[in-house]
Amino acid sequence: MSNPSQEARALTVTFGLPWPDLNDGLFYKDVVRASDSELTVIQFYSKKYKNSAPLQGWLQRIQNGQITIDGGVVRDPSTTLRIGSELVYHRLPWKEPDAPHWLEIIYEDDDMIALNKPSGLQVLPGGLFQQRTVLTQLLWRATKLSPSLMCHEPHPTPVHRLGRGTSGLLLCAKTKLAKTQLAAYFADGTSHIGGSSIEYSKTSSELGTVRKILKIYRALVTGIVCENKVNVNQPIGIVQYPGVAKGLYVASPSGKPALSKVEVLERDRNKNCTLVQVEIQSGRPHQIRIHLAFIGHPLLGDPLYVVGGGPQCSDSEYVDDSFALDGGFLRPTKPVPGDCGYSLHAHQVTLSHITTNELIIISAPLPPNLRTRKEVQEIGMR
Repeated sequence: MSNPSQEARALTVTFGLPWPDLNDGLFYKDVVRASDSELTVIQFYSKKYKNSAPLQGWLQRIQNGQITIDGGVVRDPSTTLRIGSELVYHRLPWKEPDAPHWLEIIYEDDDMIALNKPSGLQVLPGGLFQQRTVLTQLLWRATKLSPSLMCHEPHPTPVHRLGRGTSGLLLCAKTKLAKTQLAAYFADGTSHIGGSSIEYSKTSSELGTVRKILKIYRALVTGIVCENKVNVNQPIGIVQYPGVAKGLYVASPSGKPALSKVEVLERDRNKNCTLVQVEIQSGRPHQIRIHLAFIGHPLLGDPLYVVGGGPQCSDSEYVDDSFALDGGFLRPTKPVPGDCGYSLHAHQVTLSHITTNELIIISAPLPPNLRTRKEVQEIGMR
């Protein structure tokens, strides 16, 4: 692209294979260390992986024959461990929750791919979603295009995350260098909150002193946002929360710095909602959902975050000890971050290309409910 501020031309390539009914299960390996020697099998797992299953769940897994020691199945939970032994836990195959499988490529070159991710599809493996992810579809596509890719070359991989319920633009690296550079762009934006935004008029030579990536989102929020522009710099921290092993991200005065710039695009007083554009200058998990809730305007349909930037349910002492056939905890009954229902779309990314240093703009088409009335009219006139 000769014009450094040229908008990248959108592609119309779609890909995706249907999900199998069951995934392949998982294997988790551990080597017994000196600190774990003389522990029994049940003591080891119930202590080290207590967030995976309750005590009775681990007993069930052992009795099911899902644990091996040095290649041999062990069914006696009181078996004593020895230093250097290899433990393997086999998580049995399971049917993952429904998720879309089609992805649209909106930009691609030798270094990266930009995808339009649908709402409801998880980016990377985690929790109940181990196979039904963007990463899996990228691997399948790469293998189909080049069967030897898995053995000899790096495969395309996402360099940032979007929430499962968030749709829109997802950047993926095709090379190790691209992965490193793009990851640095995102990290730099988070570590230098308040720095200058990329301006479309800047040339590549000027980009060394400003942020090299700019992310614009669209969101539909509850209530009428009175101010046309709002800067939200509320820190984001972690609290204990049932069903989220590593804790839930919330608005917290003791958290890490975060900055979101909110601009009103359209107000709908009849439906009591506001369409906003959000530029995030940091990349904290669930930042937009938390920040908009913090200022009193949670995302419309958000099942988790409410006014103030915290969860609807804050009873951190609540624990559901029931477990599934495989011994693991059942899906939480309370809302968790991966639940969908809200309207949030990663609309546009502006970045300095990692090899050419040209400034490019990539846009993901907007869902109908996140378009202004003027945008809807313009589409109807085409």
